[in-house]
Amino acid sequence: MWFRKDKAPRAPRDPKTTSSLGEGLFVKCDGCREALYVKEVERNLRVCPKCGFHFRMPAVERLKLLLGEGGGQPLFTGVRPADPLKFKDSKRYRDRLKDSETKTGRPDAILAAKGLIDDMPAIVAILDYAFMGGSMGSVVGEVLTRAAEQALVERTPLVIVSASGGARMQEGILSLMQMGKVSAALARLGAARVPYVAILTDPTTGGVTASFAMLGDVTLAEPKALIGFAGPRVIEQTIRQTLPEGFQRSEFLQEHGFVDLIVPRAEMRATVANVLRLLQVG
Repeated sequence: MWFRKDKAPRAPRDPKTTSSLGEGLFVKCDGCREALYVKEVERNLRVCPKCGFHFRMPAVERLKLLLGEGGGQPLFTGVRPADPLKFKDSKRYRDRLKDSETKTGRPDAILAAKGLIDDMPAIVAILDYAFMGGSMGSVVGEVLTRAAEQALVERTPLVIVSASGGARMQEGILSLMQMGKVSAALARLGAARVPYVAILTDPTTGGVTASFAMLGDVTLAEPKALIGFAGPRVIEQTIRQTLPEGFQRSEFLQEHGFVDLIVPRAEMRATVANVLRLLQVG
């Protein structure tokens, strides 16, 4: 026997808890390419302390960022997805839902609550990118519609934080219908002069961009967030032209009038509170 293994082989690393730079201790910044200590990034609201790059933020953390450590009063927690089309591709849709629920601890890609942003009352809904890419299915549409309807009845401002790949293909036309459903609810809210503040984060794309994400009375965005309908590669292949540098990033959209203000994450809560004060319901 020429050799033997004195040590047992390492177990495979869990991609949810580790990075390519170590056993969950370091992460490489997509902005400056520096290796960062994960705990330091988390303490800094998941923003790179060296270059300011904004990592994606879990929905629960974002809710606490806006409504404080308590996260406000949860809303519409009983709304759960179904599988009316019995959809199956490489995997059954119902199995994808179970896997995502296990991963995130919630039944679908949205989190809603009522509370105070500083001293301003608000109903907040946040899309969770960790749940099937924050895709908009019937549950997301229903929760957003209920949030808008409750905001209308109570005359309380509505804040929606978007992070999504768009409509959920596994629900077909039922998903696409949510675009019109939510937009109609927001139109009623606007007619009653109840404020709606849209916050766009990385990424905000597809049917979400084509509907409620771009309908805010005031539209805020995090730095360098990807915002658009189709992806830049698809657009380049379609129009056969090279796109401008920074195309579909929040700075580009602000320059072209689609975004009102770009707000660093550490300033988001105070900025939203100031906007709500300016738009106070009479």
